[in-house]
Amino acid sequence: MSLATPALDACRDALPDEFKDIRLNLAAVLAGEHLAAPQALGVALAAARFVRAGGLAAAMEADLRAGLGDAAAPVISDAVAAAGLMAMNTVYYRFRHMLGKESYEARSPRLRMSRMAQPATSKLDFELMSLACAALAGCELCIKNHEASLLHLGAGEEACHDAVRIAAVVNAAACGLEA
Repeated sequence: MSLATPALDACRDALPDEFKDIRLNLAAVLAGEHLAAPQALGVALAAARFVRAGGLAAAMEADLRAGLGDAAAPVISDAVAAAGLMAMNTVYYRFRHMLGKESYEARSPRLRMSRMAQPATSKLDFELMSLACAALAGCELCIKNHEASLLHLGAGEEACHDAVRIAAVVNAAACGLEA
């Protein structure tokens, strides 16, 4: 199933000439080699929210609503939740990992993140969104944990690779649209 993305296409077309490669990459990564169209656009939306690219995120939300109707609501909800939770988790867990002190490892985070266990879509889709955000944050611990969770859920490395490629291109597009 492919989704029409007229709002996202308009954003892509607004990228300056210096971002020609990014324009082409954005269309290519969202075509989805190993992810269904709603998964790919959900990952892209989580990445856009994570990097605070409001216009890009709004275009993706509009395209999801137009293409999926009522079925877009859980995808959008999970993308927003994943971006928010990963904004918190990547700071906290990167801090613990970078310090590498047992005293911090022994402390309970005491941070609520129950949405990860009870997503609106599926655990696999939420993990794909979370992996994309973890990659954007450069949190090694989060990247490893989300990739392992995805493999345990039956996703292949190809799906993980696609999610991170989408995040990378969305990050670049956000950079170009802010220029």
